[in-house]
Amino acid sequence: MPLKDKVLIVEDDTGICNVLTAVLSTSGYETITAATAREADTLIRSHCPDLVLLDLGLPDRDGLEVIRAVRGWSGMPIVVVSARSQEADKVAALDAGADDYIVKPFGAEELLARIRTALRHARSAGASSDIARTGMLRVGGLAIDYDRRQVTVDGAPVHLTPNEFKILALLGRNTGRVLTYDAIIRELWGPGTQGDNQILRVNMANIRRKIEQNPAEPRYVFTEAGVGYRMAEEKEQPGTPEP
Repeated sequence: MPLKDKVLIVEDDTGICNVLTAVLSTSGYETITAATAREADTLIRSHCPDLVLLDLGLPDRDGLEVIRAVRGWSGMPIVVVSARSQEADKVAALDAGADDYIVKPFGAEELLARIRTALRHARSAGASSDIARTGMLRVGGLAIDYDRRQVTVDGAPVHLTPNEFKILALLGRNTGRVLTYDAIIRELWGPGTQGDNQILRVNMANIRRKIEQNPAEPRYVFTEAGVGYRMAEEKEQPGTPEP
C-alpha cells in the first residue's frame, strides 16, 4: 500500500472542515483536524504533518501566529485557506511564512493542485536538480520517488513506514551532507523530542535492514559517529554503521 501524505486541516467551521476532509481523503491524503490554534500547535508538534491547510480566522488566535510559530522550527508547507480577500491579508500571510494563499470559496481541483505544488516545492527545496526536475533520487541501486512516496532497491519495492520514508527522503534531499541527530528529530517529531536519539536509532536500524544488502557495511546511509547521518553520493564507498 503506498504511503499517504498527512494533511492537518485547521478550520473551526465544522461544515467546511468536513468538506475539506472528504475532498482530501478521496484524493488519497491522510487527514487530521484542529478547530483552534492551540489544537493546531499541539497536532503540528506531535504529528509533524506533511502539509498544513490553515484558516486564519480561528477562535482563540489569529492563524498568522500559527504560521510564525511553525516557521520557528520547521519548513513544512502551509497553505492558507481564508475568507480574507484583501491584498494586505495575503501579503501578511505570505510574509509570515505561508507557502500559498487561497481565498474562499474555491474549487476542489484548484485546492488539490495548490497542495500538490506546495508539497512538490517542499520536497525539492535545497535538493539536487534531479529531484527538482524529475521527483526522483537515484544513488546506486537505491531509488526514492518523492512524488509517489515509494522506494526501490535494484528495482524491488521497499516497504517503509511513514517515518522511515520521511527519514530516508530527508537524507536524500541532502545527499552528501551530514544531518545532525537533532535536525532530523526536529523535522520529523517536532522540537519537543529534541535530543532523544533512541527513536531515531530504532528507525535507522529498520531502514538499513530494509535497504542495505549488508547493514554492517552500508552502501546508502552512513553514520557520522556522535553527529548524525549522511546519504551516500553516487560514487561513495561503503561506510561504517552506527555502533
